[in-house]
Amino acid sequence: MEEVKYLFFLAEIPMNPLYEQIKIADSMRGNVIQKTSLVYSRTFSDLTGSQVYLKTEFLQKTGSFKIRGAYNKIKLLSSAEKKHGVVAASAGNHAQGVAFAAALEQIPCTIVMPITASPSKILATRGYGVNVILEGINYDEAFVKVKQIAHETGATIIQAFDDPQIIVGQGVIGLEILEDLPDVDEVYVPIGGGGLAAGVLIAIKEKNPNIKVIGIQSKSFPSMYESFKNGKITSCGGGRTIADGLSVKTPGDFTFSVIKDLIDDIVLVDDSEITKAMFLLMERMKFVVEPGGVVGLAHLISVKPSPGKKVVVILSGGNVDMYLLGQIVDKGLATMGRLLKLSILLPDRPGAFKEIVDIISTANANIVEVVHDRLSSNINAGSASVTLSLEIQGIEQSDKLIDELKKKNVNFTLMT
Repeated sequence: MEEVKYLFFLAEIPMNPLYEQIKIADSMRGNVIQKTSLVYSRTFSDLTGSQVYLKTEFLQKTGSFKIRGAYNKIKLLSSAEKKHGVVAASAGNHAQGVAFAAALEQIPCTIVMPITASPSKILATRGYGVNVILEGINYDEAFVKVKQIAHETGATIIQAFDDPQIIVGQGVIGLEILEDLPDVDEVYVPIGGGGLAAGVLIAIKEKNPNIKVIGIQSKSFPSMYESFKNGKITSCGGGRTIADGLSVKTPGDFTFSVIKDLIDDIVLVDDSEITKAMFLLMERMKFVVEPGGVVGLAHLISVKPSPGKKVVVILSGGNVDMYLLGQIVDKGLATMGRLLKLSILLPDRPGAFKEIVDIISTANANIVEVVHDRLSSNINAGSASVTLSLEIQGIEQSDKLIDELKKKNVNFTLMT
């Protein structure tokens, strides 16, 4: 009966995912979609001056919120549509959400991923037993293949964000936030194409329009930010960013129509702010969250915009490439002044390196890596280059070590 009721709403208003539809989607999810925890963080409350609660969507099945919308969309397909299966284009989280939902419903599924997609995400998607095709170098080129497959097979295209049923599924997150923290003041939500933000906005603003909802985008792909500012859909972006999950050049028509009317503000963060937030989440909370999933927290840490307010940050996904994770740790340590990398030019004679080691030891720094080079063309005969990675307690200790090296007339270059 609930499914019939839901379909009645869609028939009445096919392009408007109303609050009532989100409530029905919540009741229809059964045990498939988890209600993720809302975790209070003393660490980030102290850092930002706000009362910070973290919505742990990175612990959702498939590692992100994307399963919510995909499952809602696929579950409501007709028997005839299910027989022909589904097809989707994605480089990551949407692919895994659609694959998992299709496996649950036992229907054919093809996922088209760009050839540039992360090998780990390709393997994870294939692990759900679906057909994975690698096509094109980006999402747009992969989607051309999706349309071809849909035309040839009759498969239903599962859009990543610009679909009312997808948005309704994501909107259940808003209901969960209000259930756990009804007196929340502000909610921070990542924006790529806008499906998550649109769903959360509908759920929260219907219940309490006084709760502020702030969207966050990467500075490299500020398409929804520019669209909101200009009052019309604006395509932009294309710079390099580690937040690949938010790399959308053109917002969805439907998502923009919701966001422009309901959102309170949209702000931007850069990769350095994202890196710091990821690092602190790992070190302080033991949470591994992907770059696009931490942008709300990155903004809070950087700007501290809401002193004393109760704020919820949606950590939207946790599917991080392991090679990137290693870089995040190193860059995070460097940003916090706890990793110092030096290139030192020494006379190539016995004892020269020991003098450097003695200075480092006196400063109570720890050598974690040494690279010795005597043969490169830019190094004069009779000299040697040594690159050192040092573990330091903080910026103050780092500054003392640098001052001591200068006093000893050591020829060095700072690399971090």
